Amino acid sequence: MLAILLSTLLLAAPPDTTWEHQVLRERMVEQQIAARGVTDLAVLDAMRSVPRHRFAPDAPPELAYADRPLPIGHNQTISQPYIVARMTELVRPDSTDRALEIGTGSGYQAAVLASIVDSVYTIEIIPELAATAAKRLRRLGYENAIVRNADGFKGWPARAPFDVIIVTAAPENIPPPLIDQLADGGRMIIPVGPTGRTQSLTLVTKEDGEVSKRQLAPVRFVPFLRKNN
Repeated sequence: MLAILLSTLLLAAPPDTTWEHQVLRERMVEQQIAARGVTDLAVLDAMRSVPRHRFAPDAPPELAYADRPLPIGHNQTISQPYIVARMTELVRPDSTDRALEIGTGSGYQAAVLASIVDSVYTIEIIPELAATAAKRLRRLGYENAIVRNADGFKGWPARAPFDVIIVTAAPENIPPPLIDQLADGGRMIIPVGPTGRTQSLTLVTKEDGEVSKRQLAPVRFVPFLRKNN
């Protein structure tokens, strides 16, 4: 059994990684993600394949794969692996989907999505983070993830509609342009609530033009920044 596992890990090696990193990722998925109820096979495979340590370069590998958020500069963080996996599973990504991410940060969530869907359009308001994430995603081979430095509140109208929208920062209210840009049959996951307090992870769906919102769990995310802040 061990030989089969190691063989699988070696065959699945993503770029710029080592066998030790693959073992850490497998442990992360089994102990932090699958053990807590994430069952979508595409999501689990993506979490196994994306080299998280490359998105948190200042952290030692053991910490990069620990179940905790990590600072990435500019008062921003990379979310803990379970939250990334759970939010991804909640939007039920498919290989033909066009996805929008608001809050690129390190680029990790975009890489996870890009491993599953057809295309990812991701917006980051902080220029330095946008530039670094774009270079990192390109270097690691995620050619279907396109980064834009802009105000995520407005979404990306030129690329809409989106089957999937993931928002990785918390606005006090859901931005109306994001609802407008959600495709019919689309799913959006977004933390909603005031800065510095518990927020609500909210699933937004659109069916036949009707929008439904469902609060799922209490969370804590960095605030949703605007250009005029």
